Amino acid sequence: MSGKGAAAFGESNTISRHGAFGGAVSFHRHEAVETACAMRFSVFLPPQAAGGRVPVLYYLAGLTCNEETFMIKAGAQRVAAELGLAIVAPDTSPRGVPLPGDSENWDFGVAAGFYVDATVEPWSRHYRMYSYVTCELPALIAAHFPVDADRQGIFGHSMGGHGALTLALKNPELYRSVSAFAPISAPMQCPWGQKALAGYLGPDRDRWRAHDACELVRGLETVAGRPPMLVDQGLSDPHLQKQLSPERLEQACAASGYPLTLRRHAGYDHGYYFISTFIEDHLRHHARSLLA
Repeated sequence: MSGKGAAAFGESNTISRHGAFGGAVSFHRHEAVETACAMRFSVFLPPQAAGGRVPVLYYLAGLTCNEETFMIKAGAQRVAAELGLAIVAPDTSPRGVPLPGDSENWDFGVAAGFYVDATVEPWSRHYRMYSYVTCELPALIAAHFPVDADRQGIFGHSMGGHGALTLALKNPELYRSVSAFAPISAPMQCPWGQKALAGYLGPDRDRWRAHDACELVRGLETVAGRPPMLVDQGLSDPHLQKQLSPERLEQACAASGYPLTLRRHAGYDHGYYFISTFIEDHLRHHARSLLA
């Protein structure tokens, strides 16, 4: 990949680079405007990137995770290299900007940015993960890495599954494909979502609706041209009933006619053994849209 990829971003911004399946995984940091702090992200470039721009998938991780989690645990690089897909994984929140209470609970604050732009102080100063993921990071990636910004997809897990679904629904011009593993499908109706949305956006539940996949699907005037959703859910997931509620998403999509494939898998829990089992299906799902 001479002259492309990690080196093109600048050695001072590149933390490490590792060959993988003919391509490379690299880890980076930069000073982000939206979050007003240093942010980290990881990139997998397939071998096809040496010859030109390739489609790019953005992966949003879940609570307690960071930019390393997916690249290390999901086992996505082999199939992504075969298909010619780049993958970018941002961190899950701002870091290094201590705010009162930001580390007191694992489900709010650090590593729990919920992919929204906070409107409540002090969170609104830094917790702007929605704008970071949809605007600033893609612009940086397109400027410094050989990816095709017109062929973008998004997927994620748990909190990141919530992020992937809501960002795709709110930005159909940005994302040509979408999928999720065990997403928080109806955050307005579960403890994780209620805590995050109230903390970042305040008590007005009307503001929350713009960040709830079920509410967004119900509010669509038309589903024509929307990319089909693929959602996988383990039936041994301890968070299934209380936090995830895939049946609510299923009902919302059925009512609106939104194309959803929801697969339920006996014996699988919430972790990366589950994700690594079905990651190939998700990459091929995205490739059908991004490589068409």
